[in-house]
Amino acid sequence: MILETFPVGPLQCNCTLLGDEESGEAIVIDPGDEVARIHRRLTALGLSLKQILVTHAHIDHVGGALKLKRLTGAPILLNENDLPLLKMMDEQAGWVGTATPETAPPDENLADGLMVGLPRFPAMVLHTPGHTQGSVCLHFAPLKLLVAGDTLFQRSIGRTDLPGGDYPQILDSIHSRLLTLPDETRVLAGHGPATTIGAERRGNPFLRGE
Repeated sequence: MILETFPVGPLQCNCTLLGDEESGEAIVIDPGDEVARIHRRLTALGLSLKQILVTHAHIDHVGGALKLKRLTGAPILLNENDLPLLKMMDEQAGWVGTATPETAPPDENLADGLMVGLPRFPAMVLHTPGHTQGSVCLHFAPLKLLVAGDTLFQRSIGRTDLPGGDYPQILDSIHSRLLTLPDETRVLAGHGPATTIGAERRGNPFLRGE
């Protein structure tokens, strides 16, 4: 297995590349920017991209998806509840002071319960609204791994003050969908360092009501 996570773009969104050396296939999660760099890495590893998975439609996570699709032919999967945000890309670009990336509707809905990923490394989609209405996390149960987008961070949670955000909803999503996972589950957050479910259960002040 190849698993690489690296920050891209001005907001340092964590982009994750998961590859299978045996099949030569890969997925990329949240290619928000620096698409040429992502594509070079896929080429260097000799991997064919099968899916582009986007945890939510904020510009720093989805901004490079269409460009990567055009380079590789891989389909884009995004939860349909975030389509309104996808249509707000001009406004989102204004929030961060960057050029507006070209986007398009996803090829498939990243719906709750959908199985995605690679045959040897499958993931279940967990719909976790609150940061945005279409936010999802990807649970790779065999790998004891959760790619959490901007729902859960080390000692923090996703902001809820942007369109589609809802503070009580994100807390409910985390408690009902994420804290039910095993403590040893490694969490790759949308920004910043990795953590575990157990560490956040014990020490995240937002989840302890502090």
